[in-house]
Amino acid sequence: MNLYLQDFSKGILKENPIFRQLLGCCPTLAVTTLAVNGLGMGLAATAVLVCSNVVISSLRRFIPERIRIPCYIVVIATFVTVIDMLLKAFQPGLYNALGVFVPLIVVNCIILGRAEAFAGKRPVIRSLFDGLGMGLGFTLALLIISTIREIAGQGSFFGIQLFGAAFEPMQLFAAPSGAFIVMGLLLALTNIIYKRFSIE
Repeated sequence: MNLYLQDFSKGILKENPIFRQLLGCCPTLAVTTLAVNGLGMGLAATAVLVCSNVVISSLRRFIPERIRIPCYIVVIATFVTVIDMLLKAFQPGLYNALGVFVPLIVVNCIILGRAEAFAGKRPVIRSLFDGLGMGLGFTLALLIISTIREIAGQGSFFGIQLFGAAFEPMQLFAAPSGAFIVMGLLLALTNIIYKRFSIE
């Protein structure tokens, strides 16, 4: 059980895709203007990551070594298509807000990287915990960034206004440049915390 817990927790702490590995930065910077967008993108990527890890791990002995990457992409693309269709059918507002970044989950280096580095070499249950941990770590990072940007840039959290009419939002945080600033500050803070508590 400790092994499964390690596989799960490393994606949230030691190997967080955003704050430690700097993977998946394109959707991170693009969709984090609102907390609901960050949460939606994170959960969509988590669903794809968990499902593709499980399937790839299950089929790892049957996938020829020479064509493993194309096979991984086909599996990932299948789950991305399912998530894309579900979002379009049941969450059209979120689907429109996320735009092209949902289909681009297919080429998200977090998902393909976990397929190659972990799921293609490990048993199914471990791959499931790895995918869940990495996905939740990605979701947590998106949620933190989008929460800061939404509160500072619009004075709201999940669409609920937090301040009175006198509040003047800092438009910088709602702009693309604000995403770089917030992410840079959070990366610096993360590095300080990791060094202070020797998280390695």
